[in-house]
Amino acid sequence: MKNVFWSVFALVLIALPQRVSAVTLINPLGETDVRVIFGRIISAALSIVGTLALLMFVYGGVLWMTSHGDPKQVTKGKDTITWAVLGLVIIFASYTLVNALISGITSGSAS
Repeated sequence: MKNVFWSVFALVLIALPQRVSAVTLINPLGETDVRVIFGRIISAALSIVGTLALLMFVYGGVLWMTSHGDPKQVTKGKDTITWAVLGLVIIFASYTLVNALISGITSGSAS
C-alpha cells in the first residue's frame, strides 16, 4: 500500500508541472537597463532633496522675517538659509560626479 501511494505521489509530481499553465511575471519597474533604473532613483532623490531645500529656505525666511529685531533669530534664519544653499551645492556637485562616473564607466571614456 505504501509503494502504491508513493508511486502515485511521484506520478503527480512529475505530471503536475506539465498541466499547469506558465505564469509570466511583469517587471514593475518597466525597465531592465540598470543605468535607467539608477537614473530614475537619482532623479527621485534629487526631487526630494529639492523639496526639502525649498522648505528650509522658507523656514529660514520665516525665522528671519518674524524675528522682530531679535539678533539671535535673525542669525538663526540667515544660518538656515546659508546651510540650505551649501547643502544644495554639495548635492549638485555629488550628482555631477556620480553622473560623470556612470557615463565614464558605461562608455569607457573619461569625457
